[in-house]
Amino acid sequence: MALALAVISCVAVGYLLVALGWPVQSSSPYDRLLRASLSLGFGVGAFSLIFFLARVVAFTHFLIIDLVVLALLAAAFWRRRTRSYAVDVQPSAPPNLQLPPWLDRVVVACFALALAAALYSAVLRSIVHPHGDGWDAFAIWNLHARFLFRGGEHWRDGFSSLIPWSHPDYPLLLPSAVAHFWSVLGHETTVVPAVIGLAFTFSTLALLYSSLAVVQGRTIAMLGAIALASTPFFVEQGSSQYADVPVSFFFLAVIVLLQISEEHTAEPSPSCGLLVLAGMAAGFAIWTKNEGMLFLCAIVVAQIIVRSRQWVHRLPIFLAAVAPFVLLVTWFKHSVAFPNELFSNQPTMLHKILDHSRYWAILQWFSKDFVRFGGWWLVPGTLVLLVFHFAVKGKRDAHASHRNYTSVLTLAFMLAGYFAIYVITPYDLYWHLRFSLNRLLLQLWPCAIYLVFLAIVPKVAHKSQIGTKFGEN
Repeated sequence: MALALAVISCVAVGYLLVALGWPVQSSSPYDRLLRASLSLGFGVGAFSLIFFLARVVAFTHFLIIDLVVLALLAAAFWRRRTRSYAVDVQPSAPPNLQLPPWLDRVVVACFALALAAALYSAVLRSIVHPHGDGWDAFAIWNLHARFLFRGGEHWRDGFSSLIPWSHPDYPLLLPSAVAHFWSVLGHETTVVPAVIGLAFTFSTLALLYSSLAVVQGRTIAMLGAIALASTPFFVEQGSSQYADVPVSFFFLAVIVLLQISEEHTAEPSPSCGLLVLAGMAAGFAIWTKNEGMLFLCAIVVAQIIVRSRQWVHRLPIFLAAVAPFVLLVTWFKHSVAFPNELFSNQPTMLHKILDHSRYWAILQWFSKDFVRFGGWWLVPGTLVLLVFHFAVKGKRDAHASHRNYTSVLTLAFMLAGYFAIYVITPYDLYWHLRFSLNRLLLQLWPCAIYLVFLAIVPKVAHKSQIGTKFGEN
């Protein structure tokens, strides 16, 4: 009973967080799915923060805190409903790629088959590997969760220098969320991290599908979802209990929310709410993996470069929403966790930066992993997607192209950041590239698919669903 109440509270907290920042309530199924997919990730992130902050102040009645937070959010949501811009609307139909009836049925069948296969594979892998599939699952993420759950007032001991191989400085969104549910349940179970991993996997799929459907229509959204669901490595990592798929969810959420907010720059209240949600998603990414901080820097720099004047008024809102997460992670890394070995005690860093052979080796490995990324059989999915992009890309209006270019530039900065980290890595270079680069690329993969299918211009010209419903409201 307590666990069921905790799950309901988690989903409800996420839904209310999203609803408080969402400009309108729409009856569109795509809009509802978009909000629902965001809600699940936001709920898990909020539960992680609740548990960690309660653990810091030594408060152990987590279910009471959950209910108090839920009540406060519900009260805020009820008050918000009285505002003029939070009204029900009936949006016009989004554009849709026109296909012959037989081909449309083929796409629907492939979409259903890809989802069913991904679900079957992910659930089966979770059953076969209950403790996670790989070293990082049980030696880092679930180990940290066990320290948080079992440690009581000595929980900090799990992040000392005595176990440096467990990466004590890694952010704690996943471990804290797992420990939160374990605490409510009263005992450990491998079902909790497995279910959280599956939830993030299919929330990412739902977020990709719904965000494309709102702007591009059902057909293009199905094609994008097929591309992600049929990526073997995505499904494999989604059920492995690693943090790469969860952080990819938040990366995609930031880009989607910023794209939507750009539709409403003339409407301060809706735009501000979406910017706050985007900032929270970026904050949850920071609280999930160290790469989240790199993503924050990349997206802020990209926005400033592409839209310097317009972004001046929007940047403070976005950064204000991110700031609490940055402060929390900074405090955790400097006051609790053992420092990251990547930037500490490296007398040879300058030598590595000046070693041109490292650059050539990293560039070669990036090229190889671009081709073999994803785990497809025979045909590299990255090349197929690249060819597809240039084959069907249409010419969009200047404003939409500007928005897309900002997101593309963000991903480019991320790749440049990954490259720089490998240059100065304290580990053996080839070992580090072999066991991490494919997972770093996976973090950007849902965003890359989103941008590829966002570049398609449907032949039937309609306003986008979100743009229409806000423009006419």
